[in-house]
Amino acid sequence: QVQLVESGGGLVQPGESLTLSCASSGPAFVRYSVGWFRQVPGKERNEVACITANDGAATYAHSAKGRFAISRDNAKKILYLQMNNLTVEDTGVYYCAASAWDCTINTMQSWGPGTLVTVSS
Repeated sequence: QVQLVESGGGLVQPGESLTLSCASSGPAFVRYSVGWFRQVPGKERNEVACITANDGAATYAHSAKGRFAISRDNAKKILYLQMNNLTVEDTGVYYCAASAWDCTINTMQSWGPGTLVTVSS
């Protein structure tokens, strides 16, 4: 399985941008569907964006469409999440995860420790 470590979280003001990175170690990153998930205290973890292994198709949560962009660099084994026009509702711990199958959260096999994003004025 791949090992994942997120970076890039922090405190930003509403309307600002932030880019998260997820570095992978281990075999065959290119064969995994990888995604970003967000969790806030007391709530379940939900998908923000995901990109498949086979065709590179990206899916986004409704709240992320038009503001966030997910991308992957298979040579460097890094997953990115560019987040623009952030709102307070985007606050949470962001996790990257990998699945040998698809972008469904229940198929994710490996998880990073998470990085905290706080959007506040």
